[in-house]
Amino acid sequence: MIYLFSCTKGSDPSAELKILNSALVRNTTDSKLTFQLILSRPAASTVSVDYELTDGTAIAPEDYISAKGTVSIDKNQTQGTVDVVIKGNALNTRQTNLQFNIKLSNPKNCTIGASTATGTIITEDGTSLSTDNTGYTTPSTYPGYTLVWSDEFSGNSLDLNVWNQETGNGSGGWGNNELEYYTNNLKNTFLSNGNLIIEARKENTGNFNYTSARLTTQNKKVFKFGRIDIRAKLPVVKGIWPALWMLGTNINTAGWPACGEIDIMELIGKTPSTVYGTLHWSNADGSHNSKGASYALTTGDFSQQFHVYTIIWKQNNIQWFIDDQKYLEVSTTDFGTANYPFNADQFFIFNVAVGGNWPGSPDPVTEFPQRMFVDYVRVFQ
Repeated sequence: MIYLFSCTKGSDPSAELKILNSALVRNTTDSKLTFQLILSRPAASTVSVDYELTDGTAIAPEDYISAKGTVSIDKNQTQGTVDVVIKGNALNTRQTNLQFNIKLSNPKNCTIGASTATGTIITEDGTSLSTDNTGYTTPSTYPGYTLVWSDEFSGNSLDLNVWNQETGNGSGGWGNNELEYYTNNLKNTFLSNGNLIIEARKENTGNFNYTSARLTTQNKKVFKFGRIDIRAKLPVVKGIWPALWMLGTNINTAGWPACGEIDIMELIGKTPSTVYGTLHWSNADGSHNSKGASYALTTGDFSQQFHVYTIIWKQNNIQWFIDDQKYLEVSTTDFGTANYPFNADQFFIFNVAVGGNWPGSPDPVTEFPQRMFVDYVRVFQ
């Protein structure tokens, strides 16, 4: 936004003063945000104006150092500045961008056309984000099982020896008419306080109006059979579709659904207290088939606490659990003459989709960003 100042009677009427909004990415240490004041051409005499900083969502002195004073632009000059100290944040906390105002008064040789401009402290890309850790948890050992692999997401960055970050919108919105563009940007995927965080944003990238992330372990970590526990907290607003799932490693040759798909957990935001477990496969004639069930909380929704999504995967049989409560079982007897593809290797996919055939699109009241927190994924065999 640009605010214009017109000169008073007796000054040069063609020398107009404007002040520009300003923005700065918050650092871990103090830094300087600069407001620019610009004259359209050199003035015939010195121009001055008083300024004072006032709080918005940014609060002094926690977020910036409050100040007031006078800015002068000498004759034959066209620019002036106001520098503001922005306080550093050692944790680099991710939060909604913060704003404060600069208010102008007492002009000399000019009149003020509009009295304020806005300073924005960009904090939405911070790498530290905490969340309430309450909810169900499961042990790191079980009788008769050995922990063969886990990711506790306790480091500072995603382990790219394990995870792929798929990008783009896939073919036909990943086959579902999804609306997001998946990125490998830290804005959409980061680790903080022992959690993997996948963040969906409303922003334009690649001609799409939303961004998010889709992680896979394809060609890096694949599994066949065992107990799989995933502890997660989910986004639940309309048009959002978080999923924790698996695909057969032969997808590039067999195609979908012949490769087999195990949906450990899916949620669509318009039903925030219900999640789904499902198998997808190919009938003998090549057509799609599936079997699944839902699990509904008796109180609250899946964004309020962590829950543990589990499958126990054996030869010819898979069972689904939430917080150790069984709600679905599928075996070869459900397949008839169809090929049963689930006695072969599969890889993980974690993603948060925006829109698509099943959840529908976000509506005007859908808030962004939306985040899925994953505390751990563990595979026991």
